[in-house]
Amino acid sequence: MNDLIDTALADEGSRETLAEGAMILRGRARSQAPALLAAVAAIAAEAPFRRMMTPGGLTMSVAMTNCGAQGWVTDRHGYRYTPVDPQTGRPWPALPEALRRLAVEAAAEAGFPGFSPDVCLINRYEPGSKLSLHQDRDEPDRSAPIVSVSLGLPAVFLFGGLTRDAPKTRTRLAHGDIVVWGGPSRLAYHAVQTIKPGSHPATADQRINLTFRKAGPP
Repeated sequence: MNDLIDTALADEGSRETLAEGAMILRGRARSQAPALLAAVAAIAAEAPFRRMMTPGGLTMSVAMTNCGAQGWVTDRHGYRYTPVDPQTGRPWPALPEALRRLAVEAAAEAGFPGFSPDVCLINRYEPGSKLSLHQDRDEPDRSAPIVSVSLGLPAVFLFGGLTRDAPKTRTRLAHGDIVVWGGPSRLAYHAVQTIKPGSHPATADQRINLTFRKAGPP
């Protein structure tokens, strides 16, 4: 595993390549963060954050909700997308235009023009929570990239290869950073290490992550 990439002095607007087809846009969402967080609050008022259960019966440490045409869920029946929030019995909130536009623009800047996201998974991390190493493979259209927006507390992001044991890069993601990966890196394994205690002016003791995908048919 490579050493942690120090981003403390990274300039807003700078770009870093993680792998072929994978790029970090430093600070790209920082100026839009207040509007993004207001949208997240409105979404959570309709579809509250919840800690879902994995197919193996474990409760995830990260709280989740969704917006868009479908929402990603996990329970004893497996990982999948569903058009209805199983907690409320209602459709997921619509994907706000400001969020969709940011994802489209970020994807284009990273080399993936024409991205048309139809879902956004929203993760809420608190100190002690993490996301284990995994691939995003529940989407039928894997020609579309993943766009991931970090808000609030920093996190250490692990980005690997197409096998679980491939070498991994560790990089610190700060408030407003966007990671985009697709093409040869679309199925790369990735993870978020345990969030350390802290406070951020925008989110207090939380990290909010927006992950945009295309979950509908190609």
